[in-house]
Amino acid sequence: MQDNKEELFPIVDERGNVLGSISRGKAHDGCKLLHPVVHLHLFNSKGELYLQKRPSWKDIQPDKWDTACGGHVDFGESVKNAIKREVNEELGITDYTPIQMGHYVFESKKEKELVYVNKTTYDGLVNPSKEELSGGRFWKRQEILDNIGKGIFTPNFESEYIKYFG
Repeated sequence: MQDNKEELFPIVDERGNVLGSISRGKAHDGCKLLHPVVHLHLFNSKGELYLQKRPSWKDIQPDKWDTACGGHVDFGESVKNAIKREVNEELGITDYTPIQMGHYVFESKKEKELVYVNKTTYDGLVNPSKEELSGGRFWKRQEILDNIGKGIFTPNFESEYIKYFG
């Protein structure tokens, strides 16, 4: 399995205004053209945070623990629709209310993303996609803090967790 390198993403400015389009392959080749993604931090009522395990075939950060749900906004798609689509595809969840927390620019060696951060509290069944993920589970706050900086989590998750929940 692998990501579709021809999938189209919008190119945006730091305010989210669409400037054009770019393929997934080009967006991740180091060109650093800014493209939007959505993240959902999924807490249960005990305060535990669900994290997904990224599969080994992913082109970015394989085999790392990451935000419960994260995905690209497709070209022509709204951020609101992207979060609904991604959460349904990755976690099998449709009955939740995302709370917007803001956005920021994240840059790695391969890409530059405009990240729209959301959170929710959810106590229902989480059904991680067997096609897109290598599983997932709820983590206690101290367990996350004890493992930051050890190469277990994606750098993006670590910086976002500290910024919004640290």
